Amino acid sequence: MPRKVLYIDDDAGLCALVKRSLGREGIEVVTATDGETGLRLLGEHSDFDIVAADLYMPGLGGIDLTERINAMPHHPPVIVVTGAQDSRMAVAALKAGAFDYVVKDVQGDFTYLLKASFQAAAAAMRMRRAKEAAEEEVRAARDRFEALATERALLMREVNHRVGNSLQLIASLLTIQSNAASNTEVKEALSDATGRVMAVAQVHRRLYTSDDVQSVAVDLYLEALVEDLRRSTAAEGGALAQLTLKAEPMAAAPDHAVALGMIVNELVTNALKYAYPDETKGAIRVLLRRDGADGAVLTVEDDGVGNSFGAASHAKAASTGLGQRIVHAMGDKLRARIEHDSSPRGTRVTVTFDLFGTPLKTAAAKPAA
Repeated sequence: MPRKVLYIDDDAGLCALVKRSLGREGIEVVTATDGETGLRLLGEHSDFDIVAADLYMPGLGGIDLTERINAMPHHPPVIVVTGAQDSRMAVAALKAGAFDYVVKDVQGDFTYLLKASFQAAAAAMRMRRAKEAAEEEVRAARDRFEALATERALLMREVNHRVGNSLQLIASLLTIQSNAASNTEVKEALSDATGRVMAVAQVHRRLYTSDDVQSVAVDLYLEALVEDLRRSTAAEGGALAQLTLKAEPMAAAPDHAVALGMIVNELVTNALKYAYPDETKGAIRVLLRRDGADGAVLTVEDDGVGNSFGAASHAKAASTGLGQRIVHAMGDKLRARIEHDSSPRGTRVTVTFDLFGTPLKTAAAKPAA
């Protein structure tokens, strides 16, 4: 049962009757004899559980009064009371926002109906306010989550920015050391290390310049990585136009992008070193295409002498096999299938992997002999 109600009726006798009858039920009834007084009382006291208002009153009638009460924040439910047996007015009152419609009589028997309507309205209002409170809690939790997610994204971008800068600094130091080295093998080893560091740095650069810190646009990443390799080749006096990239737009998890970048760096570097000996020129092609919804296929191929990856058969340089081990270690990280095809007309290495980490059914191939 409601504890306190406001009863508005221009009939003072009925006001007294309702107050006495419902008072015996433990309900405190505050009365008003016109709509304006009722609105003033409602504004002064926020503890009314229910408002009951006569439909026909001088000045502010029940329908207009209902609309004004419902415009208030946190308003109590309104029950319209009238002595007229007019269903059209009942419909009008309900459309105006009244919770219920009770027909009164001069004998006062309607107070039983009024009490039942009060009970139903109080229960409905409790449920409504509980629902509103739950919805508000959900909205607040969602806002907190969005704020935390935004803060986390900003922190991740800042971390990636700092890591990218640190890796760039390391690459610069390795380049300086390489330029200062007199031993050819040392210079080459330092140059290879620089390329590997830059492959990782490019991922962090992509992450801190993107709105999405959960994935990397692999096609754009490989484009930047291949451009770094072109510049590195140019600095060492190599041909530039031979290295090309064709990549379909796709995104991958950052860890997968790092592994993929390391594989591309090693395969392209290997082809630059060994595919075209004796200063001959030829093409090196990097291809990336989708394979189903979440899979991708990377291919690095050349038209060179066709030696097995990492096992140079010519006199230009002798491989230590480190690049081969890196490729297969990164392939294991991607749970990828690595296929090697070598012939006298060139070499092709194909890496089939999942963009976001689902293991492939086919196990990774063993390193080529």
